[in-house]
Amino acid sequence: MTQMRTYVLIHGGGDVGWSWHLVAAELRRRGHEVVAPDLPGDESATFTDYADAVIDAVGNRDGLVVVGHSFGGYTAPLVADRLGADLLVLVAAMIPAPGESPADWGRTTGYAEAVRAAAARDGGLTGSSDPYVGFLHDVPRPLADEAMRRSREHPSPAGRTEPWPLEAWPAIPTRFVLCTEDRCFPPDFLRKLAVDRLGIVPDEIAAGHCVALSRPTELAELLDSYR
Repeated sequence: MTQMRTYVLIHGGGDVGWSWHLVAAELRRRGHEVVAPDLPGDESATFTDYADAVIDAVGNRDGLVVVGHSFGGYTAPLVADRLGADLLVLVAAMIPAPGESPADWGRTTGYAEAVRAAAARDGGLTGSSDPYVGFLHDVPRPLADEAMRRSREHPSPAGRTEPWPLEAWPAIPTRFVLCTEDRCFPPDFLRKLAVDRLGIVPDEIAAGHCVALSRPTELAELLDSYR
């Protein structure tokens, strides 16, 4: 018998909870509960505000699997730590270090150099300023258009410059899902970062950065397998 879980799905920068809707539908089909809130969009929102919004949406549910995509990698550990989640999953996500702001993350991790190197190899596809090239290249065009209509300024200026508040990674089992066709976070860069910062060898999906829209069934199947 499948054990029911509550999947707490945290979206990335510029995004909303809608980005998870296909994954959420597949997880619900498998008998699980899903919570996928919009994070606050006001200019003063902090990491505490982001975490509070998710925790309020979770309510008294248990059996929690907290999943963070992209910039959601900054919020997901805070939520998992405060709620005592059973599992924390990062999907094509930033992995913060204590005291490291998102604005500093690119410099301290070597991200900018990794993007330049990948762009030199693929003719400028990696790091492209065109979201249909750099983020949504493998998402069906109607879904990509809808994602663009729903996009917004996020995180807030405060959220970009605030130091990550935890003193250490939470003592919660953690998995990492890497997208092998990611043009935002180069795969080789994230593989090394996951090992260096978490001691984790990632699981991999052949998808771009917006995997929840391009490969929702495959991603839901992988998340379900972690139970």
